[in-house]
Amino acid sequence: MKKPKPVCEPISPGSRAPAEHRFSPRIFCIGRNYAEHIRELGNTSAERCIIFIKPYTCLVPSGQLVHIPAGQGDVHHELELVIEIGREGSRIPAEAATNHISAITLGLDLTLRELQERLKQAGSPWERSKAFDDSAPIGELQPYRNDLDLANIDLTLSVNDELRQSGNTGEMLFPVTRLIELLSQNWRLLPGDLIYTGTPPGVGPVKAGDLVVAESPQIGRFSWSIATTSP
Repeated sequence: MKKPKPVCEPISPGSRAPAEHRFSPRIFCIGRNYAEHIRELGNTSAERCIIFIKPYTCLVPSGQLVHIPAGQGDVHHELELVIEIGREGSRIPAEAATNHISAITLGLDLTLRELQERLKQAGSPWERSKAFDDSAPIGELQPYRNDLDLANIDLTLSVNDELRQSGNTGEMLFPVTRLIELLSQNWRLLPGDLIYTGTPPGVGPVKAGDLVVAESPQIGRFSWSIATTSP
């Protein structure tokens, strides 16, 4: 009797850095997915989360320098659970969404906060404040296990050993399976696509010389040192 083929081919932890993808993945990012973070920025909850996309040049593997823009105001850290898609699909129902996940990790959605506020007030897209180079640091991808509860993952972020963010994915307004369902209504999800799933409260500025550490007991510990680019 033939052994059934797994839904997603597993990968070994740390065996593949982002630059080794066969093609450039899309980086789907979710805004306003934690109620406390919505409140801390003075925003209001919506019936749907906000979706935007970052280019591949935003990715920075754990252990490497992250270069942030100088002279453009504060750059804020936003800690996020990151999902990698391992199986192609469109119009994926939430109950089947985990079949399309190959790996998970932690990442940062770095944001030029003052610029973002100006863009929001003008009704303009957020890309200039969200999609600059190095704005999506990413930890080593860990194979997704079916026994892992995606709605109960603890995650923390510290800057220079000071705890800044602490949350649990159970606080998401739109859980991972619902996010995959929503995204797949408009995009055919492809292997290698990444989903940054939103941030808990506690966001704040980072500057050159800072050490940022993202950690989860279920996933691992990842760190990045901050540098700046020329204005």
